[in-house]
Amino acid sequence: MSFWTRHHVFEKNSIILVVGILLVIAIGGLVEILPLFYLKSTIEVVDGVRPYTPLELAGRNVYVREGCYLCHSQMIRPLRDEVERYGHFSLAAESMYDHPFQWGSKRTGPDLARVGGKYSDDWHVTHLTNPRAIVPQSVMPAYAFLASTEVDPETIADHLKTLRAVGVPYTDDQVANAAADLSAQASPDDSGTDALAKRYPKAVVRNFDGKAGLPTEMDALIAYLQMLGTLVDFKLYNEKANLR
Repeated sequence: MSFWTRHHVFEKNSIILVVGILLVIAIGGLVEILPLFYLKSTIEVVDGVRPYTPLELAGRNVYVREGCYLCHSQMIRPLRDEVERYGHFSLAAESMYDHPFQWGSKRTGPDLARVGGKYSDDWHVTHLTNPRAIVPQSVMPAYAFLASTEVDPETIADHLKTLRAVGVPYTDDQVANAAADLSAQASPDDSGTDALAKRYPKAVVRNFDGKAGLPTEMDALIAYLQMLGTLVDFKLYNEKANLR
């Protein structure tokens, strides 16, 4: 019997076939499961990645609530056309605090993984209020109501506590000051902006919707969009990657 015809033994004997299947499954299972017992994390540590500020988190909640992920992905694949259009490919670490993460491939609208800082706050306000004013052929719904809906500061601390329970490293200090930090990020003249900056490096502080008063859902959503893709210094990341 030649080597290439020995598979007939498995095809004609069900017991040997079942034993072979179980053996292959066992080996594959061990290869996937054993590393989990000694690896603390399968995600590389990347400088700059931090949990969301309370205002950014509130904006992310609006993003998920309004179903923005149904038309926009937040995952740039390491392919030439994607990198040239959107920027550096997405890192797993950038989504390590996302529950749920916003990856995907559905792109009725463009990918938003690197949208932070690409447009001004005024551009976002106009686009969210009336998308057709920016892109005449846009099929995106209007979200003008966000500018008149205030963010509830009373529930944000509980949300931080909930995320901490599933692994997001919010400190007691961050939880205790969640409501104050939420207001401070949208109020440049607030006395708490310095403390906010210490708790959340690279947090952008400004009046995102351009209106006076308490932070609105428009403020929150724009704060979230403006930080996407801005936390990691990719020039430094690539230099370190080349040294490995």
